[in-house]
Amino acid sequence: MSSVARIGIVTVSDRASRGEYEDRGGPAIREYLDEVLTSEWEPVARVISDDQAVIEQTLIDLCDTENCCLVVTTGGTGPAERDVTPEATEAVSEKLMPGFGELMRKVSLEKVATAILSRQTAGIRGGALIVNLPGQPKAINECLDAVFPAIPYCIDLLEGPFLTTNEDRIVAFRPKKK
Repeated sequence: MSSVARIGIVTVSDRASRGEYEDRGGPAIREYLDEVLTSEWEPVARVISDDQAVIEQTLIDLCDTENCCLVVTTGGTGPAERDVTPEATEAVSEKLMPGFGELMRKVSLEKVATAILSRQTAGIRGGALIVNLPGQPKAINECLDAVFPAIPYCIDLLEGPFLTTNEDRIVAFRPKKK
């Protein structure tokens, strides 16, 4: 396995995928990861429509073909008819990781009452962790701050690359060795 972690960054947005709207979510995720990760990594970015089959195929491709250890999505987690990112994530995951969504909603509810409408989730596909984030850059940062301490250890458990963090910014949790 390569020592360079490949991380999928997926913006799910009909308008952004058609070029009608500037993708701000994907770049916000990339900036966050640049700030937090000290280990070598490379982004594998996609901007796609709010279509469940397209989302599922993109997640499968990033996990199975592109060998991403982590796939972070932004958008498509609300209650609107076209918001189907959680359904796509659940469809392609072998294991669901509901604690990620629970913690992100808890943190978001401390900031805005409408966070109760968010349906972020996470799941495992093969050796990859998939995490759904909201679409707004501010919310992306708040949610990643909440869950990122657990992500490197989760990747360890999946036998992926060893992710290290800028400990002045985020301290990754790993159990103490006996």
